[in-house]
Amino acid sequence: MTLLAMATTGPARAASDDAIYEQSRTVVLGHLLGLPADTLMPALADLRRQDDAGVAAALILALRYNRPAAQPIADALAAITGETGARSWFDWMLWQEMHPEIVPHPSFRRLKLDLLLTIDPDFSRFLPLTPTAEIRLEEVVWGGVAAADGIPALTNPKLVGPGEAAYLTPGEAVFGVEIDGDARAYPLRILDWHEMLNDVVGGVPVSLAYCTLCGSGILFDGRVNGRDKPLTFGSSGLLYRSNKLMYDLATDSLWNQFTGRPVSGPLAGSGIALKMLPVVITSWRDWLAGHPGTRVLSLDTGHVRDYTPDAPYGHYFNSPDLMFPALAPDATHAPKDRVFGIRTAGGAKAWPLEEFRSRPVINDRVGFTDVVLIGNAITGTVRAYRRDGRTFAPGPAPDRLAADGAEWRVTEDALVGPGGVGLARMAGHVAFWFAWSSFVDNPDGPASGAAR
Repeated sequence: MTLLAMATTGPARAASDDAIYEQSRTVVLGHLLGLPADTLMPALADLRRQDDAGVAAALILALRYNRPAAQPIADALAAITGETGARSWFDWMLWQEMHPEIVPHPSFRRLKLDLLLTIDPDFSRFLPLTPTAEIRLEEVVWGGVAAADGIPALTNPKLVGPGEAAYLTPGEAVFGVEIDGDARAYPLRILDWHEMLNDVVGGVPVSLAYCTLCGSGILFDGRVNGRDKPLTFGSSGLLYRSNKLMYDLATDSLWNQFTGRPVSGPLAGSGIALKMLPVVITSWRDWLAGHPGTRVLSLDTGHVRDYTPDAPYGHYFNSPDLMFPALAPDATHAPKDRVFGIRTAGGAKAWPLEEFRSRPVINDRVGFTDVVLIGNAITGTVRAYRRDGRTFAPGPAPDRLAADGAEWRVTEDALVGPGGVGLARMAGHVAFWFAWSSFVDNPDGPASGAAR
């Protein structure tokens, strides 16, 4: 008989909320705080004796932060929940995501706050979650980087001309943005380290929110109806289902990077949704060829980092595994297959990048909108435009399409056809499939199948 089993013999007894909090705190924080080892087993035994699935959230937390006691903690979880298939913290987090009906014990809120403030007192800016929160506290996890703003945003960063960007190699990836003729190249080798960039392009205040874990760089318009000043953003250091929770500097509200919606704090429940703007991932060679006057993000960021390509996330990008727990509700594709997705008022749809190897031009429909996509699977470059019933085919050059016997020019703003007729560019972005199927296809449950 194990020590835990011996300690849990006897009739179950109810404990006060304060008692369960103290027991949970011992189990979760005992290793971090250096508490005596002989305090753990009695506390764990008392929690197990409650026979209450509501304490599972605390025990799952303990699996991450009290690894020396992982086996008895996992045994207690199995006994309380009846789940025998889960083994690790990762497994149990996925189980928790699948069981929203299990409400954490009332003491969990205090416990989670204690833990995160032990890691960084500055998390008090974002926690506890507000009553209007659209996310579950038990699924908010620390991203493992030092503290809030441990991944520092770049705001109004230094830009240089192409001739001063000698550090870039022709084939490496950049985020390309052009607004009203103002072209910018933001290399991924720099954004990998900062994940959030606030700038003004063509007179428009924008925020490029890059979640490396989701493989998604989304360009948001910082202007919000009803607010006098545009919003700027930073990285909270917290994650939700392997997606970064960014925050706005004006209110410290937490935002879901993938949806552009505030999910906790003063702005949660406001109905605000940031407008997405077109952005493209492409090679430096191709961007420079089409935008010789572009300005480029300088290596002089004010921070000391190893800005060689793939330095922080190369292993992750080349692995099929996720770094943090998240379900991929739709198994149509592997969790980290890269897709390009578009969202409209009438619906949303995503296309695997691999599809562009055989079909560089795809005519399709999203909701009520006819779209044409021009893609390159090798560079991950996809641009989407309205097509208004026309059917397009590849043209005589990479920046040309053909439709109805006429040639159309591909620009960052629109497809330009005979007589200057324009078909507007549509906002879209690349992402890993698990994130698209979690946050777009059906954010509240199993995937609907509406996305490809």
